[in-house]
Amino acid sequence: MSHQIYIQDVTLRDGMHAIRHQYSKKQIKELAIALDKSKVDAIEISHGDGLAGGSFNYGFGAHTDWDWLKGIAEELNHAVLTTLLLPGIGTIEDLKKAHGLGVRSVRIATHCTEADVSQQHIEAAKKLGMDVGGFLMLSHMIEPKKLAKQAKLMESYGADCVYVTDSAGALLMNDVADRIKAYKDVLDSETEVGIHCHHNLSLGVANTIIAMQHGATRLDASLAGMGAGAGNCPLEVLIACLNRMNVKTNSDLYQLMDLADDKIRPLQERPVRVDRETLSVGYAGVYSSFLLHAETAAKKYGLDTREILEELGERKMVGGQEDMIVDVALDILAKKEQAKTNL
Repeated sequence: MSHQIYIQDVTLRDGMHAIRHQYSKKQIKELAIALDKSKVDAIEISHGDGLAGGSFNYGFGAHTDWDWLKGIAEELNHAVLTTLLLPGIGTIEDLKKAHGLGVRSVRIATHCTEADVSQQHIEAAKKLGMDVGGFLMLSHMIEPKKLAKQAKLMESYGADCVYVTDSAGALLMNDVADRIKAYKDVLDSETEVGIHCHHNLSLGVANTIIAMQHGATRLDASLAGMGAGAGNCPLEVLIACLNRMNVKTNSDLYQLMDLADDKIRPLQERPVRVDRETLSVGYAGVYSSFLLHAETAAKKYGLDTREILEELGERKMVGGQEDMIVDVALDILAKKEQAKTNL
């Protein structure tokens, strides 16, 4: 079966990371309405770490997910209201509550080796009649065939689409191609393949296009790349490229360009761009949302953020271990002090 290209905006979910989850309810509503008018196919809204992600570990949001989601569905005329859920953070009850607020599509996210923990949540979402995506995070951390086996598990639980999720922005173009091809080798033809790229090596757009050329039909992106680290694949740039390639989407390029420059960039406390720190995230293969936590620890303990990111990469730290970043910083500090003592 051939699927039409489906553009999923993540400005109001992954974009939360760039402003420490501090979107106001008014901003969420206005941006959702504007994105809908720009004809993206889906708009994802929740705390950056998914439903119920607001916590001491991940950072508290300006509002609850329910406050952000309330009243949005009835404002949308084209886009599907979507959310994200990480088993162990969000619950099936949270999923039901989101469904009651008009959410009709959900991505169930796990670490790339832990698809089995998604079964209950995927099955519950299907019972609610929802469109369900399986979201395999940090997809660079295992080889393509093993990743595809995890995707097959999510499909077996009922997922309509399974994503290659480059949460670290660490995949090179051939790495993306190999993973999409591995998915296509094992998934049923009815199951869609999605791609979610971060931009830490400046490959967010290129990797998304490579994924599409190998069969991915659900493409994630955000306005001005709004997101953790150097951000996500920038939506307006992606649509411009797809237009030049004569790839049909529903999205209005000029409206998206205006939203990126006029509405999103002014919100960014720390510019979402490739710089020495965000480049280090992709280079070290570290979860993009670790960046702000690592910068805070570096400032507190007088370290170089890159040192912390490199060590996190060496230790193969994964999403959910944000509370360990301070421990890593203290270990680095202790080694430096010991080295001084030994001189």
